[in-house]
Amino acid sequence: MTEDEILGEFRAAEALLEGHFILSSGLRSSRYLQCARVLMDPARGARLAEALVRALPDDVRRRIEVVVSPAMGGVIAGHEMGRALGVEAMFLERPEGVFELRRGFRLIPGQCVLMMEDVVTTGLSSREAIAAIGRAGGAVIAAASLVDRSNGAADLGVPFFPLIRLDVPSYDPAELPPELAAIPAIKPGSRAAP
Repeated sequence: MTEDEILGEFRAAEALLEGHFILSSGLRSSRYLQCARVLMDPARGARLAEALVRALPDDVRRRIEVVVSPAMGGVIAGHEMGRALGVEAMFLERPEGVFELRRGFRLIPGQCVLMMEDVVTTGLSSREAIAAIGRAGGAVIAAASLVDRSNGAADLGVPFFPLIRLDVPSYDPAELPPELAAIPAIKPGSRAAP
């Protein structure tokens, strides 16, 4: 898929939003990709995951034994990646504020894991998920996401393969441009802002 085709999938799902958004990181932005909307159509989710699998280097793709994603946003993206790769998919939860595997999910010590996100902004959740996978015995060999909106700044400590990079400025709440400060802020994601 080309970048225009990928963005076309988001537009068709009404998932590319404009306004004043509070990101999970606490930063603010004028654009937001609501991956839940793009993934609510299983056929669209499958197309995006299959495109991402095709974009992974062969040596990485061959080594992946399981996909693990952080809840809430990464659950469907991770499931679709597991299906596209032909491997199991499981997810991490934060019942006490720290990611962990639950629901009987477990990793075989040393199992090669792809950590899958929907969107990466600062990389904080991704790094927390990677650490949790390590505590559970897995070896994260790569990370992937549908969208990288970090402007290339996210360092996840492993090779990172986004389907698309969306370079949208994000701002500290105390340093908003006037046009953004004039619009009421909304929090569209699932995780409380810090």
